[in-house]
Amino acid sequence: MKNIETLTQEAIALLKNLIETPSFSSEEQQTALLIENWFNQNEIPFKRENNNVWAFNKHFDKNKPTLLLNSHHDTVRPNQAYTNDPFKAIVEDGKLYGLGSNDAGGCLVSLLASFVYFYDKENLAHNVVIVASAEEESSGKNGLNSVLKHLPELECAIVGEPTLMQLAVAEKGLLVLDIKVKGTPSHAAHQNDDSAIYKTLPIVEWFKNYSFEKVSEQLGPVKMTVTQINAGKQHNVVPSECDLVVDIRVNDCYNNSQILETVRANVDAEVNPRSMHLNASSIPVSHGLVQAGIALGRTTYGSPTLSDQSVLNCKSLKLGPGDSLRSHSADEFIYLHEIEEGIELYIKILSDFFKI
Repeated sequence: MKNIETLTQEAIALLKNLIETPSFSSEEQQTALLIENWFNQNEIPFKRENNNVWAFNKHFDKNKPTLLLNSHHDTVRPNQAYTNDPFKAIVEDGKLYGLGSNDAGGCLVSLLASFVYFYDKENLAHNVVIVASAEEESSGKNGLNSVLKHLPELECAIVGEPTLMQLAVAEKGLLVLDIKVKGTPSHAAHQNDDSAIYKTLPIVEWFKNYSFEKVSEQLGPVKMTVTQINAGKQHNVVPSECDLVVDIRVNDCYNNSQILETVRANVDAEVNPRSMHLNASSIPVSHGLVQAGIALGRTTYGSPTLSDQSVLNCKSLKLGPGDSLRSHSADEFIYLHEIEEGIELYIKILSDFFKI
């Protein structure tokens, strides 16, 4: 079996290759091949569908509960503020630069190394399945959500996202609503008591002032924000419609269906959700994964950012090397020591959880 130092060096080498291989959402074919090659080099059987690649531990036992390890290998497109080549893996002052290095390449290769470490160990308390998933950045239909039907029932999951290896025990969900307020069109010179724009004003005010009763200990309150308003085409015509877009960040006290039901009960307009599957997620602090992390000095918190946790129905913990503040930034980087620490901590937490 490879030792942790060897696995770490191989993981860093894989990350450099991933950086230098473009993998925008829905275009991850080549990085999927790199991950296939990783499994082949470690003599681990794997499966692939679209650009998702997954594998099970050698001694999988259907009578045991199953833990999912997951992170993604797609990236956003580089922004125009880059001064480095985003597709060149540059190591400088202990930093590894490149698109996807921090979000979420460092997490992915650290989880892959940890999976290899546990792959052929016998008598683990849980089965292990690892999924290197696609289309996370776009919440696409061919991402982790499309793989779940091929997996056994999951008891819990670690989703690799940059958290500075602190324990994100809850994550807000996302509900985006398109709202259409209808009125009566008319010439602006005439009296109109059914103006779509004026009917929109109390609706905007409701979104500004309404508070959902349940406040999450980790995530705080549900947050609703009107982010777009569109109506009218010329100065002398009262339009027949006014359109709003509302961004709602949902805490773990509610599911998206409950939020939608409340909005529709209070808003006199057409309310259409863009999707319903990006729900909030959480894991009890008493869960073995969290307790193993706390025992190693890790702290817990609630995360406002969205990840593939949103498509899971099991208890899930977001945890990984790197810093979320660097994600999608120009000249993205991850410290090499963060990857080294990430692999070490993943292995220690899982060793405790697997009772070995």
